[in-house]
Amino acid sequence: MLLWLSEKVEVLEFHGALSVRSATDSFQLPAVLRLNRYIHKRYVNRVRFCRENIYMRDKHTCQYCRVEFPYRQLTLDHVYPLSRGGRHNWTNVVTACGPCNNRKADKTPAEAKMPLMNLPVEPKFLPSVQISPRFQALPNEWIPYLPKLVPG
Repeated sequence: MLLWLSEKVEVLEFHGALSVRSATDSFQLPAVLRLNRYIHKRYVNRVRFCRENIYMRDKHTCQYCRVEFPYRQLTLDHVYPLSRGGRHNWTNVVTACGPCNNRKADKTPAEAKMPLMNLPVEPKFLPSVQISPRFQALPNEWIPYLPKLVPG
């Protein structure tokens, strides 16, 4: 809303009957915006280390039991435990489901007899987020502006 009101974006589509109210005015809620001027982002050569990016790198799949889980059922596991001097970084953290993380406890994968599906590495980039059934339905106003999705 602030970008629109400060004329930094153009509204291409509005959400049907949805509106936003202030103390004195009512505004139809924008659904699709276009920047009036491209904002150059500084080149950053590293992917931010955070929970969401680790889950994305590991494709929301437990690296021990190899099962894909919803976001809320995942945890982070330190391959070499923090309690034994392990680091909290890309090459020591993997996605794990709760039961596998508890079973592994403060052991290494070899000690727990739980081999990793993939060795953790720092990604050079992350794939763009794909629209999948895991997301709720998209607003109809967005459909003309999204790439055609290939089932996969």
